[in-house]
This record gives sequence, structure tokens and C-alpha cells, in this order.
Amino acid sequence: MSQDDRATYDKALERARSAAYGVGEFVGQESFMLASEILALAKRAHISERSSVLDLCCGVAGPGRLIAGEFGCSYLGVDSSASAISIARERAQGTSCRFMVSGIPPVPAGAYDVVLLLETLLAFREKTRLLAEVAGVLEAGGRFAFTFEEGEPLTDAERAVMPHADTVWLTPLPELMCQLESTGFRVRWLADCSEAHHATADSLLNAYSADALEIVTQLGRAAFDDLLDAHVLWSAWLKIGRVRKFAVVAEKLSD
Repeated sequence: MSQDDRATYDKALERARSAAYGVGEFVGQESFMLASEILALAKRAHISERSSVLDLCCGVAGPGRLIAGEFGCSYLGVDSSASAISIARERAQGTSCRFMVSGIPPVPAGAYDVVLLLETLLAFREKTRLLAEVAGVLEAGGRFAFTFEEGEPLTDAERAVMPHADTVWLTPLPELMCQLESTGFRVRWLADCSEAHHATADSLLNAYSADALEIVTQLGRAAFDDLLDAHVLWSAWLKIGRVRKFAVVAEKLSD
């Protein structure tokens, strides 16, 4: 997606997103997380003005800019999309936020106190390699703060109806806990946010439906139908427990 296309996409959905998230809760995120949830996770990860933070798959970095502005931390956002990073840089003008374009993995080299991965672990089919690389840029005691869609892998029938199913790789919670342990992490905090994210998914679904004419005019019918179909599925799966959502802070143990 080009910068112009991404800007058009964001603009087409902005009114509906603002209505769905509620006052003060929309900060440019492209997820089911509210701003208050983002800040709560950052606090659990002990982000402060002394922290160096690496934000993987940051997109246009709405959550990253919120965290950097709230806590005054050193912040580097990374995403494989040049258009997303261009928009992130534009929106972060006047701040100390830094950005780079990079595919993940590999995780950019460096040493960080906190690594963030919000709402995108789902897109990684092979999670162990990613977790090992995250561990490699954290000192002992460093924190990995992320959100996680939990469940059994999609069936062939489910993949057939899920838009962009090649980015949907569910993992059972026990399996992820084993992967974290094997790569040198210990979970320090875990919260089930399934109910809250189901409510947000429903709010987005209703807002997109209410603003359908305007969104279709700007994005086209096919893009709108994909958007709606995905939200219908996520809402239903979160409601019945087919998928559960978790927020997690894991600490890097000593080598």
C-alpha cells in the first residue's frame, strides 16, 4: 500500500474509529486496543523516561507516539511498510520519536529495556525465532510487552472465510508459554482482555456499518466488504471463545 493509499484508508475510517473507541481512546491505533489499555500495558512493562523502547511492527505508530509522549522514553518504531513509516514520521514531527523501515525478523540490532509488539504476533507463523530475536536485544531484566490472540490453528474452512488468512496464525496459550520459556523469558503479568476486545470489535463493526456509504465511496466495495467480514468473524470468535486475547509482559532472564 502506497503512502497516498494508506492515508486515504486512514481518512476513510477515521470518523468511524473515533466514534467506536470513545472520547480520548482513539490515538490512531489499528487494533482493538483502547488508549487506556495501551498505557496500562506500558505501565506494567515499567516504561519510564529512562527506558529505551523498541516498537516492532509499529505501523503508523499511534500507540508508540502515545507511549513516548506519556512516559518520555527513548523510542524507535520499526515496520516493514515504508508508507506506514512515512506517515508515522509525519505525525511524530516535533517529538523525539525515531523510525526505521525493516522487515521483521530480523529484529534490528541494539540494546533495549522494553520491546513492544502490539496486535501483530498473530501474523508470525513461526513465533519461536521472533521471540529468540527479541530476547537477543534485551538485557537481563528487560521486558517484552505484547498482545496475543490465543487459540487452536484455523481450520481449512475457517481460513477460507477469513480475509488475509495468511496473516492469521493462532497459537494455544500453553504452547506460547513454552516458547517464551525456551527463549529465555518468564511471564510476569498476563491479563485476559477478550471481553474488552469483543466489545471494541462490536463497536467498530457498528461504526463501520453506520458509515458504510462514506467508506465505500473512498475505498470501494471490495475493501469495505473485507473489512466488515473480518470484524464479523473476530467479534463472533471472541464472543464464543474461539479466540481469546491476552496482554502479556515477559521478563528476559539472565543468560
